[in-house]
Amino acid sequence: MVDLAVSETKPSTPLLSAASGTSSTCSASSEADDSSATSLRFELHDVKYQLSCITLSGSYSYRSLAILSGHIGSVSCLALCGEFILSASQGKDIIVWQQPDLKIFTKFGQGDGSVKALVTVGNQVFTAHQDSRIRVWKVSRRSENIFRLVDTLPTTKDYLGKFMKQSNYVQTRRHHKKLWIEHADSISCLTVHNGLIYSGSWDKTLKVWRLSDLKCLESIKAHDDAINGLMASNGIVYSASADGKIKAWGKEGKGSHSLKGILEGHKDVSLNSVIVSEDGRWVYGGGSDGYVMAWEGSGNLLSWKVARETKAHQMAVLCMSLMGEILCSGSADKSIGIWKREAYGELIKVGVISGHEGPIKCLQASTRNVGGGFLLYSGSLDKSIRVWWVPKNSANRDDTSPTENTVENSICLC
Repeated sequence: MVDLAVSETKPSTPLLSAASGTSSTCSASSEADDSSATSLRFELHDVKYQLSCITLSGSYSYRSLAILSGHIGSVSCLALCGEFILSASQGKDIIVWQQPDLKIFTKFGQGDGSVKALVTVGNQVFTAHQDSRIRVWKVSRRSENIFRLVDTLPTTKDYLGKFMKQSNYVQTRRHHKKLWIEHADSISCLTVHNGLIYSGSWDKTLKVWRLSDLKCLESIKAHDDAINGLMASNGIVYSASADGKIKAWGKEGKGSHSLKGILEGHKDVSLNSVIVSEDGRWVYGGGSDGYVMAWEGSGNLLSWKVARETKAHQMAVLCMSLMGEILCSGSADKSIGIWKREAYGELIKVGVISGHEGPIKCLQASTRNVGGGFLLYSGSLDKSIRVWWVPKNSANRDDTSPTENTVENSICLC
């Protein structure tokens, strides 16, 4: 067995650079603090060399490269931010890990309430909290406080402009009203698209905020139960709910959002997550019954039909991540399923990752090619983050019923 390189060098200050998708690179400057964390360094060129020696025919191994331990609560969400990995937990803390060291670079957000979701845009980080607020953090290399809290949504300006008018209040529960710009329960998910940030909440509403001035533009009574997941693609926002439905929302020009389609899941089954193919044709939803459902949409989005139903896990599917033809599903059964997406929405199982000691709450795949595969980051209720290597050529496997591969918790490659 060959150990990957371990380095104790102090991390350098990273530079701002563009990133793909709705998230873009953050920049920061601080000394690494690894006093409360377990982290193991790996160099990408070393990973490529070691992985090139592994024979992938017949059986695929999804190797654990590192285990990151530092959160005081269960890990609730992950985001890639250029050279950084951002992770947040139910313990109210947000940790910034620097690559390739995978050591704690800095922490922020302590004491601001349990963190449910986070997204990054430019030099800003948006975090959603159990206290029904969204916090906005500015990233700057020029300040000792690298991630500085600059605003909270709804903003004070937005609030003061509306609180005097009674028509701006809505009934949230019996004998209790709030401004329509406020969430009345935990914010469970965030997504960013076309200059807007969308927040979904357990209060069943979907709110739309403008990135340029952080003003709340719309509040949509979207579902009959809690909203658990959001995904934006090709001008459409998809919301997954405990009411068993995924709804597609779109807008024309400067108008308001309207309902474009309803994707029905299994009866009395909560939909916990949603992902969409790059072309927008396929929508996948993860359910509390362990199924991943695939819907195929028509060109006008007014008609959706269930194309496939895959029993992916023995317990609830809590999260999913998509990397080209590979779909990864995280479950309450503590495993991660690796699936190949076929042309007609079918999912072919190519492997299973085991190693976490608690349910898998969040997944994030890196777009960077490493040794003919990609890195997959998983966060769990066991308070740890694990880094896995997944071969892209597993999508070409002919065997459609492979044996499950249990991975040892090590950065050693056989």
